[in-house]
Amino acid sequence: MSINAQVGHVAEAFRQAFKGDVVIPSDHVYDEVRAGWNGMIDARPAVIGRCRTAADIVTAVNLCREKGIQPGVRAGGHSVAGLSLRGDVVIDLSLMCEVQVDADRAIAVVQPGATWADFDGATGAHGLASTGGLVSTTGVAGLTLGGGIGWPQRRYGLACDNLVGADVVTATGEVVHTSVEERPELLWGLRGGGGNFGVVASLTFALHPVSTVLGGMMLFDWSEASLVLTRFADWTATLPDEASMLAAVLTAPPEPFVPADLVGMPVVALIGCWCGDLETGLDALAPMRELGPMVDLFAPMPYPALQSMLDGGAEPGLRNYFRTGFLDDLGPQAIEVLTDFGAQLPSPMSQIHVHQMGGAVSRVDREATAFSNRGAAFTYNLVSTWTEHSEDGLHIGANKALADALAPLSAAGAYVNFIADAEGDRIRAAYGAQTYDRLARLKRRYDPQNLFRHNHNILPGEASS
Repeated sequence: MSINAQVGHVAEAFRQAFKGDVVIPSDHVYDEVRAGWNGMIDARPAVIGRCRTAADIVTAVNLCREKGIQPGVRAGGHSVAGLSLRGDVVIDLSLMCEVQVDADRAIAVVQPGATWADFDGATGAHGLASTGGLVSTTGVAGLTLGGGIGWPQRRYGLACDNLVGADVVTATGEVVHTSVEERPELLWGLRGGGGNFGVVASLTFALHPVSTVLGGMMLFDWSEASLVLTRFADWTATLPDEASMLAAVLTAPPEPFVPADLVGMPVVALIGCWCGDLETGLDALAPMRELGPMVDLFAPMPYPALQSMLDGGAEPGLRNYFRTGFLDDLGPQAIEVLTDFGAQLPSPMSQIHVHQMGGAVSRVDREATAFSNRGAAFTYNLVSTWTEHSEDGLHIGANKALADALAPLSAAGAYVNFIADAEGDRIRAAYGAQTYDRLARLKRRYDPQNLFRHNHNILPGEASS
């Protein structure tokens, strides 16, 4: 049977057996439903199965397996690489966005289509939170399964470190539960190994007492860029776990809080979160404030407000390309590269982010999760964003040139959530050989035929003895 005939057969099977919403190209909502966050992705799946229950997920997986179709699995957020939309059939979980909070037990049970806005809205009502990204429109499932850098990470660990259980629909259509006590190896794989082992139908998170935090942004004149980044490197080395900071090279936006003569100019930004005593946090900012920022917006705020502070810079539909890596330190050579390239970003929407790591992130046993490099001092994300298709080559080329310049200075591994493509052995290199091989054995156990391949894919390896 040809692939077109196969897909047509699957579409008919979905219409007959699937209890969720079935969307095909002739439907008036098709373009809206198929649209991804990254405007570079123009995927046109033949069938989109929009699940409302775990039973819908089971039906969708069984139909795809029986018909020989490898589905994409779309949760609730960004998917920078757009891999979740590239199957002929997409299992769409975005309608499943309920968050149930058990405040007494300090846990939240989350459906896979939820965003961090959904999560924070539910948990924040109880004065609780968990590490969850930097933008509220990011999906809970995707961010967590890839590791999960987020604001309070240095105090409470990555998002994946707070994942304490999950229900997973495997390639055979079986629903299995995993926790530290039950199928712990599967939980290990979900903590950083992505969507390779099945479709996650629910996630359970540990919660922490987080209500008001000290957060905000400083903007520094570009003439002080090297000095600011050098101070940032020295300052962050002294900070306690309560602080999680980010240095960014960006173009000053036309916002009311930005002086008119700074708008459109390159600047260095300090963005961050102090999750602890507020007065102590204000004192801790002194070394950066001594440098005389042009803008200083750091102030106490509700944690959900911090989570949504950067949403305006992550609008859907723009064209995006990311590269990433780890740094053991932010030394003079790295700073020179960042300032040389930062002075000539080809789009005012493009940015360079340097995330402070360490703290609780570094103290988690490296064998406890699949996250690749817990010892790195920083993670960098090279964010290229633009609007015109005709400029793809310019912006991707500039991004790759910056990545190439940073590569000799970088530590091993990479943060998979920031990988916009998976050329060659990039995924193996991102995890490192030992972790990748362990993931491959787990993949062999739960998905030996690689049904779930439209992701940062782990190829099935040798079966465990």
